This record gives sequence, structure tokens and C-alpha cells, in this order.
Amino acid sequence: MPANIPLESENAMIQTNKIVYSIDNTEILSGISLHIPKGELVGILGPNGSGKSTLLKCIYRVLKPSGGAVFLEGRELSQIPPRESAQKLAVVAQHHFSNFDFTVEEVVLMGRSPYKKALEKDTERDSAIVRESLEKVGMENFSKRNFLTLSGGEQQRVILARALAQQTPCLILDEPTNHLDIKYQLQLMDLIRTLDQTVFMALHDLNIAAMYCDKLYVVKKGQLVGEGSPKELLTPAFIREVYEIDADVMETSGGELRVLYHPAHRRKEKEG
Repeated sequence: MPANIPLESENAMIQTNKIVYSIDNTEILSGISLHIPKGELVGILGPNGSGKSTLLKCIYRVLKPSGGAVFLEGRELSQIPPRESAQKLAVVAQHHFSNFDFTVEEVVLMGRSPYKKALEKDTERDSAIVRESLEKVGMENFSKRNFLTLSGGEQQRVILARALAQQTPCLILDEPTNHLDIKYQLQLMDLIRTLDQTVFMALHDLNIAAMYCDKLYVVKKGQLVGEGSPKELLTPAFIREVYEIDADVMETSGGELRVLYHPAHRRKEKEG
């Protein structure tokens, strides 16, 4: 299929068609094709270095694919002006370094920039959206704090608030629960689960993926090695194939999956 022809689907928010990304003749992504339906929460899993973040960066325009194409609501992303795509796609990246002396409120206000003309001032509506976004992530009392004084977890929640303030139909999240303790991991994922947005996110926690995702993709060494619902994918055999570890997968009385890992030293103790 030619790269400039999207996969046929009326309900797709994001599609990739045979995405390839190479560095110095080394292929990091090898022909990845995905379909992210509107309104669903879709996760991408894989070991460290498998290409998850690289794929996301190709989707949100930080990297340019070496081959293939990305489509946003059926339009090839490279043909959409950056300002327009920023009104449709918000991003919470894995790393968000800043050396500027911004307050939390100012950081979240940056989410309104795709709707601004040059030198246009912020409005009361912008301020209201910022307050609402900070409330959603539990950071409303930090609005006047300097962003750089926050902990890693607090910064992560502020960056999510900035993405929410962008008011896009789609969110891209790269390891959104990094730096968060278990309470805020679950609070954040509960919030993401209730959003009226399409969400595509990279995760490393299989239990978080099992609890919250409608669909999963799995990559290993730059190749797509699995796709399906958590119940379809997260089996002991598949986990061993992808992550090279032993695990049991249980289903709770409420129908939720739980992955229980077997540390290598425990297995050796039993075998000994």
C-alpha cells in the first residue's frame, strides 16, 4: 500500500502505515502499522529500547519517519500545518526539561498557544481553562509556584494539565505514570480513563495497561509483535516471549487482570 494512502477506517483518530525510522543505517522502527480508534484508550508496550518513544515522536512530529506515513483523522500528518495539528493532538512527553523561570500557571497557559495569534493576550476563558485543568490533576494550589521547584511527579501532573488545557480530541502520553507513587499513578490513570478524548500512550507497567487500556500494541526490537485486548495479549507465554521473564496472569472476581512476576532468584531457589 502506498504510504500516502491511509488504511480504510472511518473511526480512526491516528493511523500509521508502515512507519520506518532509521539512524545511521540502523533501523529503529521496521514498518509499524497501527490503528487508534476515536474515543479509545490504547497502550503500546515493549521492553526498554524497543522503539515505543521513537514511534510516538514520529506521530507527534518531533521525528520525521524514514518511510511510511502518519495519518490524523484520515489526513496525512505531514500535510497538516503544525498549528492545526496542535489543536488536534496534545503531548505529554517522557522528558520535559525547562531552564526558564515559569510559574505552574504560566506553564499550563502554554497549552493555549495553538489558539493564539502572535502577541495575542490571554483571556479570562484561557485562565478558566487553566484553573480547571490544574484542578483535574490536583495541582490547583500550586499555580503560583515555580515549575522548577516541583518534584518530578508534580511536574508530570502539571505537564498533563498543560495538555488538557490544549483541549484537543487526542492525547499522546509517553510513560505518564513515571515519577508518580502508586496513589497518583491510579488517580492519574482514573482521570485519563474518564477523558472524552482518544488516548495513545506508552507504558511499561503491565498491570496498569491491563486495568485501563481498551487495546494494546506490543513492539520489540522495532517490530510490531502483538496487538489485541489485554486479555488476548497478556498471557504467561507472550510475556515470556516479549520480556523474557516468568509470570502468572490472574483474573480478579471483578474481571480485571493481574500480572504476578516470578523473580529469577525465587525460581532458582525452588529448582535448587
